[in-house]
Amino acid sequence: MSNPIVLVPARMASTRLPNKPLADIHGEPMIVHVWRRAVEADVGPVLVAADAREIVAAVEAAGGRAVLTGLQHQSGSDRIFEAISRFDPDGRHDVVVNVQGDLPTIEPQPVRAALRALSDPEVQIGTLTALIRREEERTDPNVVKVVGTQIAPDLMRALYFTRAMAPHGEGPLFHHIGLYAYRRAALTRFVGLPPSPLEQREKLEQLRALEAGMRIDVAIVDTVPLGVDTQHDLDRARDLLRTAK
Repeated sequence: MSNPIVLVPARMASTRLPNKPLADIHGEPMIVHVWRRAVEADVGPVLVAADAREIVAAVEAAGGRAVLTGLQHQSGSDRIFEAISRFDPDGRHDVVVNVQGDLPTIEPQPVRAALRALSDPEVQIGTLTALIRREEERTDPNVVKVVGTQIAPDLMRALYFTRAMAPHGEGPLFHHIGLYAYRRAALTRFVGLPPSPLEQREKLEQLRALEAGMRIDVAIVDTVPLGVDTQHDLDRARDLLRTAK
């Protein structure tokens, strides 16, 4: 890992919270808060991959960098692949960290932890998880679980991801956090693969990588960052960031 870059995908077409990247949080668009948090992680340059000129303009007005991508992308990984291919066609950046554009309260530590998951050169994709502490989340299909084998105190090798309660039996369950670190070659391979059967069944894109035999290691962090998908989430983010000031 000689030269990582952080990519933040952002799109306007959110059904539950229209124009989500530009939602106001204490006088600034949400995407600017995410960009700033990614910069604070200090793992490499930060580039926003946007599907609208308004997002690009907001990031650039705050002093950041952004690239306009196509509207056809079905996932954030497709969007960041287009952005990094255009921004860095010569492949100077060998690791791409994907920080979702709806995480305005993300702390630096989880971003760095995703890179830690790539410490073994055999690992192609790194991601994050946190222990499930609330009983209702164990059976909630919106809380994606990681099934893995622990290989270090704060590190697992992913065996499966599922919306079901798994693994069966007594013991801890882990909540997957959709923040990824890709080796550049792994990202290129991943976006070139067709959707896989388990991916389509579970509606979980990361299963495409596992079904293709790609190794994913998962760093264990303390908490799940707040993802903003609804007005309620946005209100929570505003409260959290007000308290942090």
